[in-house]
Amino acid sequence: MTTSKLPVIFIHGLWLHPDSWQPWVVKFAEHGYQAVAPGWPGMPADVEAARSAPESIADHGIEDVDAHYSKIIAELPAKPILVGHSFGGMIAQKLLGEGKAAAAVAIDAAQIKGVLPLPLSALHATLPVFRNPANIHRAVSLTEEQFRYAFGNAISEEETTQLYRRWVVPAPGRPLFEAATANFLPHSPAAVNTDRDPATPLLLIAGGQDHTVPEVITTATLKQYRHSDAPTELLSFPDRGHSLTIDHGWAEIGDATLTWLAAQGL
Repeated sequence: MTTSKLPVIFIHGLWLHPDSWQPWVVKFAEHGYQAVAPGWPGMPADVEAARSAPESIADHGIEDVDAHYSKIIAELPAKPILVGHSFGGMIAQKLLGEGKAAAAVAIDAAQIKGVLPLPLSALHATLPVFRNPANIHRAVSLTEEQFRYAFGNAISEEETTQLYRRWVVPAPGRPLFEAATANFLPHSPAAVNTDRDPATPLLLIAGGQDHTVPEVITTATLKQYRHSDAPTELLSFPDRGHSLTIDHGWAEIGDATLTWLAAQGL
């Protein structure tokens, strides 16, 4: 299809393989976008390879991921639209603030520097990483039970099991430690330029049942942009959890994203 629309880059978060974005890539292609979903630095090409070689992604932090996607963006013919989930949502905001994207959609995005709420459910969801300080240098896997709490609490146990077996891979612990210490460090890699170009809109999407990134975190993130002249909006889905980009209801989130982009003239 010939199109003048901007390219789209989907950015995954912790514990999900980038191939989990493929239904989104197809949907966006049907709407005329040239969409891709590259993995984080070191991420193997398929799920099984990622599970068998966790060391390949271990010890990559926020700055590594930012630099990795910056290189991908630099090879594009135009600044892209970024759509990120969880830590991918943080990276999308960081890249947008660096002037490397035309717009961004951050779905259940990990907290950026300046966001203070830290609900107990978020602590529980990330305990598999924080229980051992050495995990800052390791890739950490989730058990199915841990995935059910962190991602699948708003869907059936059967669907959670299917998603776990299909998409879950080990994830580096470093980004979580960096986010956890962000408000204590003057130059944290989790810092985002919230006073960005007024021509670069941002949509924050929150799942009201999310254990990993509860809606209060997304609401607090929105407040970080209160002094910006750039359009920043919040869209909430009260009944959705952290699996909202990969579960049976993903198309609802995808359609809302496309509707918002159309409203921005993108």
